[in-house]
Amino acid sequence: MNKTEREQVRRLVADFTQWGQQAAYVQGWHRAVQDAASSSERDLRSRSVDITRAGQAAWRVIPLEMRDADVVRYLWERATLPATTADDHALLRLLIEDVPRAIADVGPSLSLRRFFAGSAKKQSADAAGEFLRHQHAAIIGGGGPRRLEQLGVVTAPVDPARLGFEALLDPDLLFDLVSRRTGSEPEVVDRTVVEGLSEALAVIDKVVASEALYRSAARDAGEKVRRAEVQRILREMPVEALKTATRDRLRVGALSQAGIRTVQEVLNQRWSLQMLPGVGETSAWRMLGAAQTLWQTTYDEMPVRIDINSRLPETTHLLRCLADWDASRQTRGASGDLERAAELAPLRTAVRDETSHLLVIPTRMLAAAGFLESIQIVKRRAELLGGSFASGPNSVGADPWDDFLARPADYFAMLSELGFITEDENKVHGDLPEEIIKAVRDQALSGEHLTASLRGYQSFAARFALVQRKVIIGDEMGLGKTVEAIAVLAHLRSRGEAHFLVVCPAAVVTNWVREVSSKSKLRAHRVHGPDRDRAARTWVRDGGVAVTTYETLAWWEPALKELRDLACIVVDEAHYIKNPQARRTIRTNQLIARSERAILLTGTPLENKVDEFRNLASYVRSDLAVDATELSPRTFRRQIAPAYLRRNQEDVLTELPELIEIEEWLPMSSADTAHYRAAVERGNFMEMRQAAMLQGSKSEKGQRLIEIVREARENERRVIVFSYFRDVLSLVVRSLPGQVFGPLTGSVPASKRQQIVDQFSSAKHGAVLVSQIMAGGVGLNIQSASVVVICEPQLKPTTEAQAIARAHRMGQVQSVQVHRLLSEDSVDQRIIELLAGKKQLFNDFARVSDMADSTPEAVDLSEADLAREVVAAERRRLAERASVET
Repeated sequence: MNKTEREQVRRLVADFTQWGQQAAYVQGWHRAVQDAASSSERDLRSRSVDITRAGQAAWRVIPLEMRDADVVRYLWERATLPATTADDHALLRLLIEDVPRAIADVGPSLSLRRFFAGSAKKQSADAAGEFLRHQHAAIIGGGGPRRLEQLGVVTAPVDPARLGFEALLDPDLLFDLVSRRTGSEPEVVDRTVVEGLSEALAVIDKVVASEALYRSAARDAGEKVRRAEVQRILREMPVEALKTATRDRLRVGALSQAGIRTVQEVLNQRWSLQMLPGVGETSAWRMLGAAQTLWQTTYDEMPVRIDINSRLPETTHLLRCLADWDASRQTRGASGDLERAAELAPLRTAVRDETSHLLVIPTRMLAAAGFLESIQIVKRRAELLGGSFASGPNSVGADPWDDFLARPADYFAMLSELGFITEDENKVHGDLPEEIIKAVRDQALSGEHLTASLRGYQSFAARFALVQRKVIIGDEMGLGKTVEAIAVLAHLRSRGEAHFLVVCPAAVVTNWVREVSSKSKLRAHRVHGPDRDRAARTWVRDGGVAVTTYETLAWWEPALKELRDLACIVVDEAHYIKNPQARRTIRTNQLIARSERAILLTGTPLENKVDEFRNLASYVRSDLAVDATELSPRTFRRQIAPAYLRRNQEDVLTELPELIEIEEWLPMSSADTAHYRAAVERGNFMEMRQAAMLQGSKSEKGQRLIEIVREARENERRVIVFSYFRDVLSLVVRSLPGQVFGPLTGSVPASKRQQIVDQFSSAKHGAVLVSQIMAGGVGLNIQSASVVVICEPQLKPTTEAQAIARAHRMGQVQSVQVHRLLSEDSVDQRIIELLAGKKQLFNDFARVSDMADSTPEAVDLSEADLAREVVAAERRRLAERASVET
């Protein structure tokens, strides 16, 4: 290497030294920024809190402090670092690793040491020089110096002081928790949104803990009742029953000889059994094992019963504990709010005094607004609770049985909540497909505006209505369809909706107003009667629940068309609109179409023809309209399942007392017979139906009715007497002894009907309520009565079922006796025979049934057709009898 070459290499080394310093700076700077950003991400991730909803992560919340401004800066610096390519990495590696080695190799040739270097050293120096010359030219040719300058300067310089926490939302920042999210848009919110949350959670915890003490006491009292009942049963179970509980051969004769007669006595003598003559240690253990098996089996199958005819001390104690728990339950109806509180509980320790902001990152398709709404719900619930129960619950008085008899349904709801009354989960779902059941289970139900306790099946119905939006709830009469609908309205109110409408028969307007007021915090407006104008204006202005009638809709229709925010319409006794051509159907259906949601309530969706049921379904889901002509019941129910939920009393009200139905076949007196024959000759069907009662107390039916009323008074029961005919009711009122209320007929104003029912319910035992079956058999709750008398068979099985359900319904604590007064060899017998098909039709299509094939038209029969058939049959029968007698 000559002098000129050495000078050239020295210039190259000077350039490479400068470039190497630049490369080392770039690499160090990039690495420091990346490390600081990654460390910041790890720190934020470690402080994050997962907020769940329905068991799944819904939001990730990161508390932010002022010191986290540096975190934002680090992330921003990383985001604004010049992007490096593979060529950039190769350049940096060359200048930082390869070039320094070449400079070290070429060094000896540039100093006096070259005179003492061997040939190998000189060859290595020459190669290094050549390498430097080649790489220098390549770097210069590729714009390396300019690229080094670019790699050492941020791409978007900004004043760090101007970077706020909102920068974390910038996707260019590449904050991994934000950039890799799978939910909705994240938000940064001020800490003021959680101000007071910790205190609110503390209030709720304190209230829940206080309630838990009363709940625990009620549960313990229920267990005592349950165990006492098991003990009573085992005290009456003979020792021979031990043989049924084990495969071992037991010889129980030794027990009988020792005076041990029952299974409970075996348990009482458990430690001394093997001491008995003829009983060894092995036999004693087998006997005791069998007795314990019988105890456990009996216990597992034993519900907690409340028998008003056997007021045992442990049952009285249970009622008092339930009353105390109920009085202490400020969180009743707030299960949804309590769920929100449990979800937010992790924030109590995560949010500190230094916290200034919260970064809310949705992890599912739930907006950050849902998280903020949960906070407001919890704060509002804490305000409503207002603290713990320093003074304890209010007493129910000296005798808790009085409170129980005044509101038995509430007590049964509490027993159900404690698990003492169980429900079959499959039967709670009715005939719904699995995908709808899953959606209903996932639906939350807010209880913020609800004050009633819901049974499990009632909560399911309310959530079904929320999920499916427009539905028919066809629960059997007496299951509480009213409170199911009110629960839906209360939930919607908690979501900001304001205007709800109930359309019902006039007879139940008063009952609806009462139920809305007593079971929710919603305001009820009676848009019916003389004050309807004022009530309608107030409802439009303030919102709430407007309760009106099918007839009043004609007056109100123009104003309702102007209302734009009808959140939900409830149509009670929806079978009133089964005829699509009727004016009231058209008016109601227009409101259903305009409303966001609709709930049609009816225990009898099908009275005569399957087409009527199909009409109701088409009002809420026009896409479900089906041709039922050749349709099997199973297929029909499957097709309307998205809009129809039906549960029966025996499926979900396991505590409901027995329903005893008695057909009282009676001969006709001579006067009854003469009147009946004359009606047949005239072909007067309606007169034929009531002929056996028109002689009053002289008729056989009349005399039997008086006997039933006397027996009821002796047994401390109240009686309802139903007939279709007003003349019959008038005769009954004049003939019966004691307190008689009514007759309750269609001409009695709706408010007066409820007043009559209230007076009857508070009257002494033996009181009688006389009612036209079409007026008192719909909507009214008369569970104070436990004896029902139907004076003549009705032309629709559903009419009788509705009437019976006025007494045999949730809250009834006595067995219900139903007496059907029937005349032998008369129109009564013909009607019962012809209506058997109608009843089967309802069971097949409207009620869950395993029947798979039926032809609806085979049993569809109009009332006019039925009348003609019966009159003709009776004329033939009487003519044949007269011929035989002659």
